[in-house]
Amino acid sequence: MTQLHTVQVLGGGSAGSSAHVRSLAAGLVARGVRVTVCAPVELDQAYDFLGAGAHFVPVPRRGDPVAVGTLRGACAGADVVHAHGLHASVRAGLALGPQRVPLVVTWHTRTHAEGARGRLLRLMERRTVRAAAVVLGTSSELVDRARRRGARDARLGPVSVPAPHAGTTESEAGKARAELGAMDRPLLVAVGALEPHRGYGTLLDASQLWLRHDPVPLVAVAGEGRQRPALQRRIDAEGLPVRLLGRRHDVTALLAAADVALLPSRWEARAPLAQEALRLGVPLVATAVGGVPELVGDAAELVPYGDAGALAGAVTALLTDPGRRAALAVAGRRQAATWPTEDETIAQVLSVYDELCAGPRARTP
Repeated sequence: MTQLHTVQVLGGGSAGSSAHVRSLAAGLVARGVRVTVCAPVELDQAYDFLGAGAHFVPVPRRGDPVAVGTLRGACAGADVVHAHGLHASVRAGLALGPQRVPLVVTWHTRTHAEGARGRLLRLMERRTVRAAAVVLGTSSELVDRARRRGARDARLGPVSVPAPHAGTTESEAGKARAELGAMDRPLLVAVGALEPHRGYGTLLDASQLWLRHDPVPLVAVAGEGRQRPALQRRIDAEGLPVRLLGRRHDVTALLAAADVALLPSRWEARAPLAQEALRLGVPLVATAVGGVPELVGDAAELVPYGDAGALAGAVTALLTDPGRRAALAVAGRRQAATWPTEDETIAQVLSVYDELCAGPRARTP
């Protein structure tokens, strides 16, 4: 029996999709599958696809003929090409051209744009899902969206980020609080790129209202992005209790140290922050958007997007109610136990590959 060869394609690579490809690569290699990952070189530096046992081909983010040609060469001889995200899917489709290689597309999130750019994105979505043999959506809403765009076969493919390492101890959480100067005040933690759709403007609005709380909570935001200068100017001008931490490699420790985790985004599917917070038993306040309600069930406090008063009120209520925080911690871990494991996620993807390649291939346990 021949060895299955799959090419995994990443474009910009969000934290969720990059972590998923790393997990998928390691799991597939362990099952005897040959895996090639095509992605910008900085993603391999951050996620170590080579360390997962995959072959790595650097492909820059740009979509010029040179990048497409590099991707075409990497896909030559593949049994299945699996693209993660809209831009990766477009490039994979261009690279494959008339080759009769099955294309699997995973939509991890929804791309945001208005006007002419929004119309272009919808056109790109239609073209990519119609070119794909199977579209996997990480939430029911994304599956429905793919079907509306004309997907021949769209299925729910929930992605679980790797569970936090058991090594995150109380001492590490305490160290994180001490570093931030939050030993004697509540600590609120948000994680994500500093981009408009993340809702950080609303978060700053809410932080104004928390100035009335005694003691005033500290809001720590881990992430980097183009909005950082504007957010920092506003924090400084208004004296807001918010610290922009930039990129952090200790997100698990930061979340474990938090009294409340915050997810104020305009749209999310299976947000890594929400998954990690619930697994750690950290109370979560999130916007009721996209796949978030489906992901968290009744294990988080949900508020409307863009409503600073509702966000501030939900957090304040939790800070003054230790019993509710304890109940959410229990409910969060219970909800997390219902999510697919990494092994189950890998098994589902592999079953799709086998189906498209007309039967299972030989592989080691």
